Amino acid sequence: MKTAGSSLALPRYCRRKMLKSGRWAYFFEPPTWARNQNCPIRAEALGDDFSAAVERMEKVLLPTFDSWLSKGLTDMVPTSPAPGTFDWLAGIFRAHQKWREIDFKTQRLYDQGLALFANHELKDGSRAGSKQIADFTKGFVDAVYAKLLIVERTDPDGKIVKRERRRFANAAMTACRRAWFVGQRAQETKVPAVNPFSRMGLKSRAPGHAIRETPTATWDEIVAFRRHANRLGYCSIGTAALLTWEWLQREEHIFGAFEIEHYRPKERPDSVRIVHPKNREEAWWPLFDETGEALFPELMAELDAIKCSLDSGLAFRRDHAHRKSPTQLPWITERKDLRYLRCVVKKIVVAAGLRSELSFTSFRHGGFTEGADSDLTDAELRTAGRHRSRQQLPTYAKRTRKQLIAAAKKRREERTRAAVLSGSALAFHSPLVPNN
Repeated sequence: MKTAGSSLALPRYCRRKMLKSGRWAYFFEPPTWARNQNCPIRAEALGDDFSAAVERMEKVLLPTFDSWLSKGLTDMVPTSPAPGTFDWLAGIFRAHQKWREIDFKTQRLYDQGLALFANHELKDGSRAGSKQIADFTKGFVDAVYAKLLIVERTDPDGKIVKRERRRFANAAMTACRRAWFVGQRAQETKVPAVNPFSRMGLKSRAPGHAIRETPTATWDEIVAFRRHANRLGYCSIGTAALLTWEWLQREEHIFGAFEIEHYRPKERPDSVRIVHPKNREEAWWPLFDETGEALFPELMAELDAIKCSLDSGLAFRRDHAHRKSPTQLPWITERKDLRYLRCVVKKIVVAAGLRSELSFTSFRHGGFTEGADSDLTDAELRTAGRHRSRQQLPTYAKRTRKQLIAAAKKRREERTRAAVLSGSALAFHSPLVPNN
């Protein structure tokens, strides 16, 4: 039986433990990665008073931890940002209804991007977040972006090594642009109408660099991956890989949003509900054709077995028991983290002898490519993947040899047909048709 304190939200790095007396006690525990970096803030028992524990966490321990993590930059942030500053604008964005409509993963990326810009130290020693947005110009934003784009570090030999972080810097500008637009609608009189983060002409890659595509898996590779996943005892990941291939659901949604109730619910026993929280779309996939034959026999057999063992909740859970939980835990953590899952996926890839660059996302891209190879139309692919724009499809359905051959044949057929209709003799002497 849960007590009142067991349902309360805890601050970061605060752990709750039930004592023999039946009361909850609270503990501050810095993360392992921080302890490995010699974090000076030690673990601490906070007692059994929830309010006192939270107060010490939020007013003493967490600010001290953040100060150590940011090397003192967070000490420069006032408790309440001055009105009209960029810090104030970021707060307006986070408090707005538009922020709550964003999925958790995007919120985290926006938080990182806003912090990257706001914590950038200017020449006068102040933070960019402390500046009044009324003074922002396009030139100022471009200058900060150029600084954020390059990271400098010193190697063991004492030489300065420069590294580009274009993707992170671009994401920061995107977050700032969105914050400005939302803030302008919420505080029209205080936020200038001209958005200096808009139309920056951001490039996804440096000049001269090739396009970096997500590696796409083949059918033979997913078969090998599933076989070795089962052999290593990770049957749930093998089933999830086949699901993303067949139903084109994203990794974070399979492990963080696909619940067992979505599969063959009582009201629709012949269908499965595939949700896409990223764009707030959903699709009901039929499981049988007009004759009653199963469309996904292998996948359905595995999901039927999972449904027999689970009554509710997330469908995909860790195959091994956890020392702190009597039940199997989901692969995704409470903080929506999938790093452990991705480590296991890499372990399976290595065991199967597959390409090292493959990831779980590669199987979804492989499903899209298989659909394109099967002559599915753009409309059919968009319906399956719940994409609103056809411009997004080439990212997922890679152009393969089969597609290029089919495209060439269709173009030749069209040219021949047009030539016959026009009565032109040019078709018989086309350089595309070899003379016998």
